[in-house]
Formats: sequence, structure tokens, C-alpha cells
Amino acid sequence: METENIIFPSSLKPGDKIAICAPAGKIKADVVLDAAAVLRAEGFKVEIMPHALGEYGRFSGTADDRYSDLKAAFADGETRAILCARGGYGVVHIIDRLAALPLEKDPKWVIGFSDISAMHSLMASKGIASIHASMCAHIKEGFDDEDNASLLKILRGERPTYIFDSHKYDKQGIATGILRGGNLSVLIELIDTPYDIFKQGSILFLEDVGEPIYKIERMLYQLRLSGAFSKINGLIIGQFTEYKPDESYEDMETMIYNVTKGYSFPIAFNVPTGHVDHNIPLIESAKVTLKVSNAGRNSIIFHR
Repeated sequence: METENIIFPSSLKPGDKIAICAPAGKIKADVVLDAAAVLRAEGFKVEIMPHALGEYGRFSGTADDRYSDLKAAFADGETRAILCARGGYGVVHIIDRLAALPLEKDPKWVIGFSDISAMHSLMASKGIASIHASMCAHIKEGFDDEDNASLLKILRGERPTYIFDSHKYDKQGIATGILRGGNLSVLIELIDTPYDIFKQGSILFLEDVGEPIYKIERMLYQLRLSGAFSKINGLIIGQFTEYKPDESYEDMETMIYNVTKGYSFPIAFNVPTGHVDHNIPLIESAKVTLKVSNAGRNSIIFHR
């Protein structure tokens, strides 16, 4: 989809409402309440949806509960953004029902990461930009935090430029394209569905947590063999955390380098996005320029 066809939800103003939903895993109530207090102190109205503090096994509620909360938030004309409380697992249960809603008639910012990558894929399928960013557990730390501050600026209409250190495995180059990506384990399961984000002209970013090196390698080979890597203009390797070295590779980055080194597009390693404290907010479906240099500093520049 061309960038001129992407719908960017309206910028938030003081007094605008943010709805907190839990589309996947359950979360401790105090984490949500603390995040809501931080948002209210910034001048926003906050509605904690009825099942956001619930519990149903590993989930915040049944699939019907979680769908009901999101349907209500998307339908509410006062709500301008939907903050997902946490990730975990569960968006896939309700993604088709959410896709049947007229989301593009009153587009809202959807915020989150991890399993919320499926929500971003849904929004992209509707031609709506969304924000891959931290959720309640981090937002409760306040807007003095640099990543929370960046999220607030995006919600208020700014487009960021991020500058970060280069890595020994980087592949130099400059590329422009539509930013798409998120959690690799989630996205790989959406290939050949209406929510497949591996499209021509993308700047692709990937991250994951708790997956063994060989499983990430297997997923990357799926992208190679399916032709997904032949479609993209650039690749951003975020943080792959909480894994153990194996017999073949001492670290995840070496494996990823070996799988991707044959391609001509620029590749930036060790980008601060993923299941880490420093998780830069990224606008999904926005046009960006990725610059990977040998001068020690790389950048992601968001276009207006």
C-alpha cells in the first residue's frame, strides 16, 4: 500500500480520551491503574475498559470479553487512542471479528508491542497507522522517560528521528520504504492471511523474546524461502532477548547475520526496539528512511 493511502489518526489534545484494553494476557491491576494515573496527569481522559483488569486463565477475559472491550473502544467517538495493557498471547482469537468492524471510519491510534503486533497487522490491513511502543508497565514510569516522551510527541503529531549506535554486523546503505514489523513469532504466523505484513517496499523491523536461536533461524529461513526478504528495501534488527547460546551460534546476532548477509538491502543491528527497557516508539505503516553508515551512527527518519 502506498504511503499516501495510509490513514494517520488525529493528533491528541488535552482532554482527549485514551481507552486501556487488554486484548491478550492478563495484567496486575496496579500496573494499569498507575499507567492511567500518569496519562491523566498529562491531561488525558482515561477509560479502563471493563475486562482490562480481568482474568480468564492466561487471558484478561474470554475472547468475547476482549472483543467486546475493543469493539466498544473503536466505536466510541470520544476515544482517540487505544493503549493495550500488555502483550502475552490472544489477539489472534479476535482478529477476524475486529477486522469486520469499520475501523477506518473513525481511526484511532493503537499502541503496544509483543502480541500486539497482530493488532498492528490488523490496522495495516485497514490502511491505518499505529504505534509499536511500550505499554502500561513502562508508561507508569512517567513521561520523564525518553521513550514515553517520544510516544507522547507522536500522539501529539510529531514525527521522530532516531539515532543509534552502529553494530559490527551492519550492512551499509540508505533505503526508504513503509515501516512494517514487530514480534517475529507473531508475524510469521500471519503469513498468507489478510494480515500478512511482508510486502513489497517495506522497511522491516523484527524483535522477539524467549525463543531459542534455532527457532529464530527457522523463522528467518521461512522468510527467505517464501521470498519475503526479496520484497523489502531495508531491515532493522531489534532486540532478541532471554535466550541461551546453542551449539551452533554463540549469540543471536551472529546467526541473523549469517542468514541475511547475502542480501543487498541495508541492515541495522542492535536497534533499541523490543522486550527491553529502551524500546523506541515506531509508527507502523509510516514512510521512513533507514540510514546505515560506517561512521558509528545509524538513523531512522520518519517522513511526514
